[in-house]
Amino acid sequence: MKVWQCRVCKYIHRGDTPPEKCPICGAPASKFIEIDEASISEKMPKRKKPERKNDVKFDSGSSKKDEGQAPIPAIEKTGFKKILALLVKYHAHPILVHTPNGILPIAAILWLLAWIFDYDLLSRVAFINLIFVILAFPLVIFTGILEWGKKFNGALTMIFKLKILAAAVTTVSCVICFVWYLIDPEVLSSPKVGIFLCINILMLIAAGVAGHIGGKLVYKD
Repeated sequence: MKVWQCRVCKYIHRGDTPPEKCPICGAPASKFIEIDEASISEKMPKRKKPERKNDVKFDSGSSKKDEGQAPIPAIEKTGFKKILALLVKYHAHPILVHTPNGILPIAAILWLLAWIFDYDLLSRVAFINLIFVILAFPLVIFTGILEWGKKFNGALTMIFKLKILAAAVTTVSCVICFVWYLIDPEVLSSPKVGIFLCINILMLIAAGVAGHIGGKLVYKD
């Protein structure tokens, strides 16, 4: 049986021919290349055998790495390029994106509670939460574009278009809510409160879609 790998997201497919479309990133069959099965097994770390109580350890004095440990590729870059390579290598985007994904639902819930109970303090706390999201957005967007270009070759399949759209809707909705409350702190008691809350709901849906697609690309599931 032949082994095929997607050049966009590195998905592995086994069969006589590549799939018509990658189930992860949606890349066409032309983006698949045939690879050797051995090249996959070599990348997989071997399990260490459990040590027995009666086994005797001998220290050879050498500093050899475990045979099953996958070697970490060296980054042969300098200056700004080295920083960019490190950001991709150590998954800066998935780490940073947890800030807006974690705070946005809290802000939306606080605004909803502030409207239900007519409690102004909750709305101010929601606004403060959005400040942290706004501050995080530039780095989140920058590392997202960087990872998309480096890991996925800037592919524009449907799944990436949807992720970009969801991220854009999340950002724009968040900025609208932030600026709106900044200009009109009494928005929750105004006739336009329904529109304001709907924008928050749209923001949460878009953030959820972007997060779901990101998880699918990372875990290949």
